[in-house]
Amino acid sequence: MPRTGRLTTTATVIAAISVLATACTGQSGTGADDDPAKDVTLNFWHGWSAPSETKAIEENIARFEKAHPNIKVQVTGNMTDDKINQALRAGGDKAPDAVASFTTDSVGKFCNSRAFADLNPFLKKSGVDKAKVFPKTLLEYTQFNGNQCTLPLLHDAYGLVYNKTAFAAAGITEPPRTWSQFTEVAQKLTKPKGESYEQVGLMPTYHGYETAPMRLAAQWSPSYFSADGTSNLAKDPAFAKMLTAQKDLVDKLGGYEKLERFRNTFGDEWSAEHPFHTGQVAMQIDGEWRASMAKEAGVPFEIGTAPLPVPDDQAADYGKGYLSGTIMGIAAGSKKQNAAWELVKYMTTDTEAVVAFANAIHNVPSTLAALESPNLQVSPEFKTFLDIARHPKSSTTPAQADGGTYQLTFQDFAYGVEKGDVTDIPAGLARTDRQIDTDIAKAE
Repeated sequence: MPRTGRLTTTATVIAAISVLATACTGQSGTGADDDPAKDVTLNFWHGWSAPSETKAIEENIARFEKAHPNIKVQVTGNMTDDKINQALRAGGDKAPDAVASFTTDSVGKFCNSRAFADLNPFLKKSGVDKAKVFPKTLLEYTQFNGNQCTLPLLHDAYGLVYNKTAFAAAGITEPPRTWSQFTEVAQKLTKPKGESYEQVGLMPTYHGYETAPMRLAAQWSPSYFSADGTSNLAKDPAFAKMLTAQKDLVDKLGGYEKLERFRNTFGDEWSAEHPFHTGQVAMQIDGEWRASMAKEAGVPFEIGTAPLPVPDDQAADYGKGYLSGTIMGIAAGSKKQNAAWELVKYMTTDTEAVVAFANAIHNVPSTLAALESPNLQVSPEFKTFLDIARHPKSSTTPAQADGGTYQLTFQDFAYGVEKGDVTDIPAGLARTDRQIDTDIAKAE
């Protein structure tokens, strides 16, 4: 199960990171002067909690300790950002030295506030050429203004998971490649039932788990910010086109209110009662983990995966998608930074470690070597997401000083559009730009 880098986190997470930014400013002056060859115990905190996930972490740590017998790692899992924030603010021997976080969208704050140490000096000292180790997009979302305060630790690619059996019953022979085909297929797969549904082809509303505005916008290859750093939502036609296309799909599948009533009957995203598993939705916008989770849930139908459709005028770019992931960094207040770097370097750059972790939790590897490793377990369903991860037009949301607040602002505006509360999209995007610019100015 992933939960990596998802902006379906709430504003509460962003607020918590804001507290961290304020509390940790100026803490990076401790420097890295410890001797990593001496006996030391590191505190490593992460957010994974499922048994398979924690087992995978423990196995990687065991391999690391075998290779570094002088370094012991005290692992603490299921740590929320709130708990991490509190510990970093308090400091002391019990605070984490190394952290793995799902909050990719807050890298800008981690770096800008100096809450995490800049890893560029560590990379240089170790002779690690990050441009040759990590895919370009992953480096983009793990640094801010030249400060590489985090490194990628696995990543997610978003695409389409679909019910092949439902496709065959509707006479659909292949997944849609363009948005117009997507709309047509979603309508064919939708089965109304009174004032509700027996099945929807897709739950297109933004509250539909991973169907966030940023996932969809990536298919239009948008530019969130202009060259001068100001918000670019109104100037780039990609955003208005995406919002219009999504609203059209919502209307064609029955309208916002009817769809939301049906969505409120869905089970938890991470349970066997997920609506894709139960047959309530025939297509799901999701990550590389969904197919394996559906199989583990014992679904009675055949599963297919494909890239998300692209706008009709970008048909040649089919195969791209939105990328995100987990990040790992070193607490700026740690007095064991050199030893912590050995752990971070191992978990993020060692091919065996990255592949083993990816195989265990069904995430996409985060290094170029691991992506090509013969030891990577690749099912046909998983290969789709590896291809999305490699696609040159795949993209992510850029790091900013306000963390992911600008994305939440855009997301809130998108909620208004799909509900029908906003009718003048260009004017609304211009107002959203002004709000984002104000928030970023305050964060800086």
